[in-house]
Amino acid sequence: MIRGQSRAALAVRRPDGVIVRRSIPLENWANSSLRNIALLRGVLVLLETLLVGMKSLTISANEAAADENPEDDAQLSNVAMATLLGVSLVLGIVIFFLIPVFVSRVAENAGANNFLANLIEGGIRLVLFIGYVWGIGKMNDIKRVFGYHGAEHMVVHAHEAREPLTVESVRRFPPAHPRCGTSFLMTVVLVSIIMFMFFPRDPFWFLVVSRIILVPIIAGISYEFIRFAGTHQGNLWVRMFNSPNLLLQDLTTRPPDDGMMEVAITAIEYAIAIDEERAIPSDDASQLSTDPYEPLHGVAMMTVVDDAVAPAAEDPPANTPGG
Repeated sequence: MIRGQSRAALAVRRPDGVIVRRSIPLENWANSSLRNIALLRGVLVLLETLLVGMKSLTISANEAAADENPEDDAQLSNVAMATLLGVSLVLGIVIFFLIPVFVSRVAENAGANNFLANLIEGGIRLVLFIGYVWGIGKMNDIKRVFGYHGAEHMVVHAHEAREPLTVESVRRFPPAHPRCGTSFLMTVVLVSIIMFMFFPRDPFWFLVVSRIILVPIIAGISYEFIRFAGTHQGNLWVRMFNSPNLLLQDLTTRPPDDGMMEVAITAIEYAIAIDEERAIPSDDASQLSTDPYEPLHGVAMMTVVDDAVAPAAEDPPANTPGG
């Protein structure tokens, strides 16, 4: 999934080998004038990313199910989507913010001062987060997701370097990227450790409430750092603080195979084409047959079929990006 200026472009490979292109409109409330307000935009980006991510996973699941059951057109409703988002946020706060509070309380009752108790709380939060990422990375399905995650980063690197969007060219770039969503989450954890280290722990109700109501502020600060780091990668202090983010991506990305990179290339080219108004957004089924987006630049053995990319019978002529 690649985020464009007005839509997120999604490419999904069906079990029969066909790569289907879809697009998801971005949320108006997350891309309004509020987006220019520092700290607030970080919260908007986080919520929008969760929504678009869930929609992308739903579309992927529906495409796989449609291949097995062509008449099955089940979709998640807006209510179901909001419920999933709410449950995800609540579980995230409970696991990564409240559980460390209660565990660190044991150390505090054993005689640890406020600074040490807060430090222990932060350490527990960091261990829980890294342990969670490491644990899900052992699941076979998630391993494939992490492969696609690496492919996504590599095509973004290639695009930013103005290199051809071909499998051979993309292969030269690393699967880690400083503006990754994983980096954002890791930064949230690190910022929370630093911020809470200087907060009083009494009364207990204040300790618990502060860990909840400060989450949006922490998310805002974290986003501003990621935004700053993206344009100051040569700064020594930025690189030092950002290094844990890149190290964490060793857990959340895997070297992709050629098929994964073809899917990632399809997604980024579709996002570019939509932004340049060379492609009709594919969520409007009545317009799919008139989609002018062709061909896929530099992806060998692929050809466009309406809203899908299917294996070609013969090698198509080579194309250059933007041609």
